[in-house]
Amino acid sequence: MVGRYQPYLGYKDSGVEWLGELPEHWEVKRLGHFFEERREKVSDKDYPALSVTMQGVVPQLEHAAKTDTGDNRKLVLKNDFVINSRSDRKGSSGVSPLDGSVSLISIVMTPRKINPKFAHHLLRSYPFQEEFYRYGKGIVADLWSTNSSEMKSILMPDIPEGEQEKIANFLDYETAKIDTLIEKQQQLIKLLKEKRQAVISHAVTKGLNPNAPMRDSGVEWLGEVPEHWKITRLKYQVDMLPGYAFKSAGFVDSAEEINLLRGINIAPGKIRWDETVFWPSQNNDDLEEYILEEKDLVLGMDRPWVGGGLRLAMLSSADLPAYVVQRVARIRGKNGISQEYVFNILSDSSFLSYFEPITTGVSVPHISTDQIGEYYFALPAESERREIAEYIRSTTSKYKTLVKSADEAIKFMQERRTALISAAVTGKIDVRNWQAPKTQNINNKEVTV
Repeated sequence: MVGRYQPYLGYKDSGVEWLGELPEHWEVKRLGHFFEERREKVSDKDYPALSVTMQGVVPQLEHAAKTDTGDNRKLVLKNDFVINSRSDRKGSSGVSPLDGSVSLISIVMTPRKINPKFAHHLLRSYPFQEEFYRYGKGIVADLWSTNSSEMKSILMPDIPEGEQEKIANFLDYETAKIDTLIEKQQQLIKLLKEKRQAVISHAVTKGLNPNAPMRDSGVEWLGEVPEHWKITRLKYQVDMLPGYAFKSAGFVDSAEEINLLRGINIAPGKIRWDETVFWPSQNNDDLEEYILEEKDLVLGMDRPWVGGGLRLAMLSSADLPAYVVQRVARIRGKNGISQEYVFNILSDSSFLSYFEPITTGVSVPHISTDQIGEYYFALPAESERREIAEYIRSTTSKYKTLVKSADEAIKFMQERRTALISAAVTGKIDVRNWQAPKTQNINNKEVTV
């Protein structure tokens, strides 16, 4: 996309690493020249709480952590630029469309000699964000932060006002187009996952034979099931073990030791080792039962449901050796029930229906192995289980492939969006002659002409 646009006719060395070469008529000044810091403290009773997110400044999110410091917040007025100073919120910033208040860890600045719309794109661009955190300080990465006095020293481009507006309008239009395409892919992914879920749910509760005689299961979340299937509880068909309470004082940093599989490592359908701690491999005879095996199922019991689904995954050989930690359930099928079939049972939407009344109203939803064991489901004979597992495997693999393609498309569009913003705000492309395409309404649809 960036290649569609021409560069400026002449460039000069900015002397600033994150900017590189700039158009000849651009200048460089410190950020403090363009903004005045706002430090006024207010209460969220007078100025509603705002959240500073990766998508910009928005009304406080429902899931945002609430504190007791509502009377000790920073004032934000419309068009102020707000940035979270902490590295664990990297990229959370934007021009506020609202009056309100934010946490004291945020830096609030009023644009004085810069177009607010242009500032929104410039200060949210990838190269600026990297420069912002390069000015920070901290003991460890998670506590790294940049203060306002350091931020004011950052060198940034000084651009003619009319050109700023051109760049801002260009980026508003082009990024909106990209965001629309991304949203469509996200909707497609949601639809594909719903269809995949429907395939699993129907197969493990109704079977594959549409003409099979049915009977009332007597279980609210199951409804009718094939009459020859047995109604049973999970605790009779699987072996479950809650994890061990490993003491953090015993954690070690060496990847040569044994992984500790915690709830944070379990995402819907996969194991994530981006945050890993280890346990020494010596003198652990009393921990033998907590050693995980290939194809073990693990279920995160704190916040078991997230946006992507149930935090349930099957272990591969690449995940081992590993111990299972408290608040994680290790699940193994018995009585000839395969791990794959147990995975399908727990992936059924009926499993969520069973737990919803139990966890409703709980601030941090938690389920126990005892509760999991009381789950009723319908169990066919072994031969039919194999047929169902094979059907689910072959059918859902198509949906997985389509979801993967959509995910890759989103990643590509996000990368192009980032590159386009960076190129425009640092003068690598010239958009001064850009005009938004004209549109007209044809049959109630906006069409570019």
